[in-house]
Amino acid sequence: QVRLVESGGGLAQAGGSLRLSCTASRGTLSSYAVGWFRQAPGKEREFVAAINWGGSSTYYSDFANGRFTISKDHAANTVYLQMNNLKPDDTATYLCAAHGHSTTDIVQARVLDAWGQGTLVTVTS
Repeated sequence: QVRLVESGGGLAQAGGSLRLSCTASRGTLSSYAVGWFRQAPGKEREFVAAINWGGSSTYYSDFANGRFTISKDHAANTVYLQMNNLKPDDTATYLCAAHGHSTTDIVQARVLDAWGQGTLVTVTS
């Protein structure tokens, strides 16, 4: 089973940018769809964005659409989440997950195959 490691979180000011990475430390992401999720303290986990196995199809939540971009680098075995125009409400732990092949598989699955440990993003006003 694939093992995922997130990185790139940290402190940013409102209006700033961060790029998160989700790398497979074991196995390969080339045959998986990958999604980014986030969980803020005291709140439920919510979907952010997903990309299909080939990297040709993406899907975003309303709050991410237009500000965040998900991409996949097969050679690096990594999926990225570029976050621009950050807002304090984006403060959360961001986690990536691998499951199935399509963005629909990520969005509709009740249980995803593999999760990373998460990386903390803090946005100050």
